[in-house]
Amino acid sequence: MTATTTPISRSITKSVLSKEQTEGVGARVRRSIGCPEIRNLDPFLLLSVPKNGGFPDHPHRDFETVTYMLDGQTHHKDFAGHKGTIGPEDLQWMTAGPQDGVVIKVIAGDSHRLKFQIYTHIPTMFLDFKMDMNQTVTQTILATYSGFIYILSGTAYIGDPKSETEAKAHHTLIFSEDSTSTVRIQTKDDTAHFVLIAGEPLREPVVQIGPFVMNTREEVYETYRNYRDGVNGFERRRARNSDGTPK
Repeated sequence: MTATTTPISRSITKSVLSKEQTEGVGARVRRSIGCPEIRNLDPFLLLSVPKNGGFPDHPHRDFETVTYMLDGQTHHKDFAGHKGTIGPEDLQWMTAGPQDGVVIKVIAGDSHRLKFQIYTHIPTMFLDFKMDMNQTVTQTILATYSGFIYILSGTAYIGDPKSETEAKAHHTLIFSEDSTSTVRIQTKDDTAHFVLIAGEPLREPVVQIGPFVMNTREEVYETYRNYRDGVNGFERRRARNSDGTPK
C-alpha cells in the first residue's frame, strides 16, 4: 500500500475588506489591491470591482490592464479610435472546466489540467472559481509567486483545516510567502465565487502616481510632461478625443 499525504496549503497573512467608494463619473468601486492597507502586491498594482458609472479620459503608461466582466456591459474608447463593448464574462482568453461541485475558468495560467497559453509580460495566473456548498479544491501555485484571492460572493475557508481563514464577500486574502506550492479552499454551509490571482514578483522599485507607474519619481514626472506636450507615445492625444473624433 502506498501512503499518501495531503499537500500543505499556503496560509493567509492578511484579510482586508474592500470598501465601496466613488470614482470616475458616478462610478461606485470596491478597491482591493491599491487601497491604503494593500498599497500594491508585487507584481500587482491595482484591483477594482466597479458597480456602475464610468471613467473620463485618462492615460496609462508602463503597466497592463485587464477587464473581466462578470455581468452587465462596459463600453471602451481610446485616442486611437479603437472602441468596443464587453459583455457578461467576456474576456479574450478563457477556458472553463467543471469538477463535481466546482467550476473553474482559466483566464490565464493553468488549473487541474486546463491550461491557456496567453502571453503576459510576467508569468501570471488568473482563475475564476465557483464552488457549491461542502466542496474542497486544492490549487497548485508556483512557490515563487505572490498572490491573493478576492471573494466576489459567499464564504470560503482558505488554508489547512487547523489554521484556515474564513473569507467573506468583498475581502482580499493575501497568501503567505513561503515555499508552499498549493492553496486549499473549502466551502461549508455557503457557496463561494472568487478569483485567484498570482504572479512572479518583479522585485524592483515601483513609483505609482495617478495613472503612471515607473521606477522613479523623475520618470513619472517626465511621463506627465510627455502627456501634457503630446509626445513620446502620446502624440494622438493632441489630435483626437477618446471617442476617436478630431479635436
